[in-house]
Amino acid sequence: MAKILLTGGAGFIGSNVADKFISLGHKVVIVDNLSTGFKENINPKARFYKVDINSKKIEEIFRDEKPEILCHHAAQIDVRKSVSDPIFDAKVNIEGTLNLLNNCVKYKTKKVIFASTGGALYGEQDYFPADEKHPERPLSPYGIAKLAIEKYLYFFRESYGLDYVSLRYANVYGPRQNPWGEAGVVAIFTQKLLSGEKAVINGDGKQTRDYVYVKDIVDANLLALKYPESDFFNIGTGIETDVNTIFNLLKKKTGSKQKELHGPKKPGEQKRSVLDYSKAKKILGWSPKYDLEKGMEGTVGYFKEKFSR
Repeated sequence: MAKILLTGGAGFIGSNVADKFISLGHKVVIVDNLSTGFKENINPKARFYKVDINSKKIEEIFRDEKPEILCHHAAQIDVRKSVSDPIFDAKVNIEGTLNLLNNCVKYKTKKVIFASTGGALYGEQDYFPADEKHPERPLSPYGIAKLAIEKYLYFFRESYGLDYVSLRYANVYGPRQNPWGEAGVVAIFTQKLLSGEKAVINGDGKQTRDYVYVKDIVDANLLALKYPESDFFNIGTGIETDVNTIFNLLKKKTGSKQKELHGPKKPGEQKRSVLDYSKAKKILGWSPKYDLEKGMEGTVGYFKEKFSR
């Protein structure tokens, strides 16, 4: 069993990953500054440090805990915020990650599992679905930062022997996603439809994404933990779904009577995004187990229970 330092472990994806690691007997140390994560998401069996990844205290944590693995999910995840404030995005996503990687080398951490991005990395696609050979043309500082980190991971591997697996996530949804943020249309719509608020579809709603359920993301992290080499993988479903379809599926699952309501189109929003996961299937043995129907049931069930408390 490994000792794993998991950044962003109070957040949506990180907390789900932490729970699974702990259930399998791994020792998990969580670092999160709680800027977007919630203390209630933190597994009580994890050791928790409320620390920012840019802080000098990170070195103390590495020195005291000596993690074998870094599972790095802490990030500035708001694409629009990255556009309006690219310096802040770079401070968190690039400088914060370098702080972690320098300490990995200093304290002999063996491996990094990195939560990267698929859609934001490839930008507007030349072909659908995009595989890992697709040109990387990020349209936001958020996507640029994720790509830069992948290049840094390659550098740290070549220079210091620090192994890594970069998981290029599609649009992740599921239990614990924050419904009050800017990102995560499934969580936002679910909260609004359950509470009777108006769920507004941006533009014509024909923009597509590849929606992957968080439990499938957890499985990808488990396989990355066992993978003995360094590489990067798309983690998605290979299926495009437009926002209108998401709205109508959630309307059915929540029992809402709301009609489709369209607002203005968001400037700079990507039109289509979908990932080819065949490399992950062939090399990691990963493929998605949850279709939208099943994933939406789990998501709506979680929010129904949360809002009824």
